[in-house]
Amino acid sequence: MKKILVANRGEIALRIMRTCREMGIETVAVYSEADRDALFVRFADEAYCIGPPASSQSYLVIDKIIDVAKMSGADGIHPGYGFLSENPEFARRLEQEKITLIGPPASAMEVMGDKLAAKATAEKQHVPLVPGSAGAVKDLEEAKRVAREVGFPLLIKASAGGGGKGMRAVYDEESIDEELTLAMNEARSAFGDASVFIERYVTSPRHIEIQVLADKHGNCIYLFERECSIQRRHQKVIEEAPSTVLTPEMRKEMGECAVNLAKGCAYVGAGTVEFLVDDQMNFYFLEMNTRLQVEHPVTELITDVDLVKQQILIADGEPLSIRQEDLKIRGHALEVRVYAEDPKNNFLPDIGTLTTYRRPQGPGIRLDDGFEEGMTIPIYYDPMIAKLCTFAEDRKGAIDRMTRAIDEYQISGVETTLAFCKFAINHEAFVSGKFDTHFVNDHFKPEALEPVDEVAESALAAFIGATAGTSSANGTRQADQGPIVSKWKINRR
Repeated sequence: MKKILVANRGEIALRIMRTCREMGIETVAVYSEADRDALFVRFADEAYCIGPPASSQSYLVIDKIIDVAKMSGADGIHPGYGFLSENPEFARRLEQEKITLIGPPASAMEVMGDKLAAKATAEKQHVPLVPGSAGAVKDLEEAKRVAREVGFPLLIKASAGGGGKGMRAVYDEESIDEELTLAMNEARSAFGDASVFIERYVTSPRHIEIQVLADKHGNCIYLFERECSIQRRHQKVIEEAPSTVLTPEMRKEMGECAVNLAKGCAYVGAGTVEFLVDDQMNFYFLEMNTRLQVEHPVTELITDVDLVKQQILIADGEPLSIRQEDLKIRGHALEVRVYAEDPKNNFLPDIGTLTTYRRPQGPGIRLDDGFEEGMTIPIYYDPMIAKLCTFAEDRKGAIDRMTRAIDEYQISGVETTLAFCKFAINHEAFVSGKFDTHFVNDHFKPEALEPVDEVAESALAAFIGATAGTSSANGTRQADQGPIVSKWKINRR
């Protein structure tokens, strides 16, 4: 491929384009009117406006993207993540137009995009499954029968779902009628498909996923795991690699299950197989994401493999040049997602202008972003500003480096998740590795992010020292000399 159209926006578009430039491949950007001044538009070799800000009128319109690909002479299209990245109709249209999709075939997207079909494939490949219904439940009576077999608590999940939509927890039989109706209505509204299935609710799970790469020649490898257990609203906020809980034997077992699943659906490209791990260290298949993941940088940091480059080479028909035995875990990597959200107000999205935007720097820091000072966070898209990653020889070093990087990262004009991320990675539960997907509910309260007035604290310490001094020889009290307070510390923002 000589020219690639990136059918996405923001930090992921820019990240893909950087690899293309290193490979000597020209890039084409497509953008909405809201992104006219975005960094990825300026970075691309060519850029074309494809419509109004709403993604339904721009980034999701297949015909517009194909028209630009033809007009620009693009050989391939990289969809990034989100938007059309897991849309089988898009994949088929590109095949008809003889434009290479840098991603899996439509058939693999369809199998893994339907949770019931994905579970059937996993079962055929002997990948462990959470106990539950074999297929969609048809009515309330069947749901109650399955519930008694599975046991409470249980989860009702939309077959075509994702991101927590169409998912309801049920703790007793009396609640199942109401929760089933709510889940089916939500599934119908979100996905146009009301079918749901039931499975046991793993109450204290870890969310651990395996990165795979598969070529068009039958080769498939796994690039170890990512721990993604710290989430809000079923969406990841902090990721790391490797996980603190996997033994080498369990890592190998989960990796081989992920490879078998990929082969079972004739997968091609980069994909991620997600698992739940319970408190007894049993793992169960959750789903497969048939695209590049937001958190892919932590895998790149511990393996020294450029996943986007591998995606392009695979799409171009190249066999994998990496063998499983070539891969080794080196060091430790962390990623925090920097969202324009207010953690003190239930993580509600925020919009506004970045009046201050200063990036952290120094060794072991990687920042994938798509903004600069003075730009506005659009209301139309996901509120993620950046992915801040750190890499060090060990986990403590990665945490310490991330803490320093967060302190250096200056953003004003919008609320962000930076303070929450700093709180989370320094919390005893995270530092010890003893946490699960309920971390936010179990350990976080908004008041934990209230700023400490260090000047007031210093003044109070001085007052206490003055009133608690020792008596002099003539009977008068002398104040103990308090600590010298650094002016840098007082004035620090």
